[in-house]
Amino acid sequence: MIMVIALALAGAVQGGAVTARAEENGAAAGRLLFYNHAYGVLDRVTADAIEHSAHLRDFADFQVRTTTGAGGQTWTGRYLRGRETYVELFGVGDVPGKDGTLGSAGLGVSTERAGDLPVVVDRLRKAGVSEPVEFQQTRDFGDGVPVPWFDAVLTTGEYDLFGAWGMEYRPEYFADPRSGTEPASHPGDVGRERYLPDTYRDRRMRDVTGIRIAVTARDLASTVPLLKAGGLTVRSLPGGGVVAEDGGTTIRFDAVPLDQVGLKRVEMSLNRPVSDRHVERIGHSALVVGPGARAVWTFEEQDRPGETGSGTQPQARAAQPPLP
Repeated sequence: MIMVIALALAGAVQGGAVTARAEENGAAAGRLLFYNHAYGVLDRVTADAIEHSAHLRDFADFQVRTTTGAGGQTWTGRYLRGRETYVELFGVGDVPGKDGTLGSAGLGVSTERAGDLPVVVDRLRKAGVSEPVEFQQTRDFGDGVPVPWFDAVLTTGEYDLFGAWGMEYRPEYFADPRSGTEPASHPGDVGRERYLPDTYRDRRMRDVTGIRIAVTARDLASTVPLLKAGGLTVRSLPGGGVVAEDGGTTIRFDAVPLDQVGLKRVEMSLNRPVSDRHVERIGHSALVVGPGARAVWTFEEQDRPGETGSGTQPQARAAQPPLP
């Protein structure tokens, strides 16, 4: 739901020098970043089926929204929101530039306390990321006046089709009544639960507990230092993949060739357990709810541009950080 358009915000893309010293950072240094949301770009058949699914509106706090961010950039997403976490889904072309390409994906990890993001940036520099890309995103609520939304950092502006960013919500956004956010529960509260509404209580979905994304080796190498600087527990998998955990959500990355990248799986907790197992086909995906207090959404092979039912692949722009 939050697009990161760093060229418009930072003025210029800076390359991040990622070195093996980033391996020294991890949960032992103190956890500052937590899974906020992930996004994926799906084929038009699947995106349209998600948008018009009556089942999803009963299952989750579901909305379709077009947002205007920094520089007047707009994007249209489909959102499933929980208590603290959410997932954001696009169709081909719903996001500007190459970030609207089939298989493009992103991950936002955010702070819970004001002032923690600069600590993460400092850790990145000490870990060997010499020039982190820092910027501020804004949101226009429709009156043409941008409101500061969140501060963010990426390790680099060079990427294939995936990027991760650290973020911290701005006090100006919480103070704007149009944001629909909650009052602070303690001094310095910029947390995820405050940001999201409590509509989830009347739905089945509670939170995102697992994400699986296939990315290129280059994009994974740029992501790991941020996760470790944020204090997530990170471990390597056979074949070059990585699993990261923040204490509530498990994030798995599989290293694959460029033509195999994309969002593959979302795992969610439920507010209440269910006794049966329900399978809902939604385009080229399957949402399995129950039994118990969990649901699993898997995304199958998507229609490639030019195939029946797929969208048109937009022209790639010059390298710039991805959009959440």
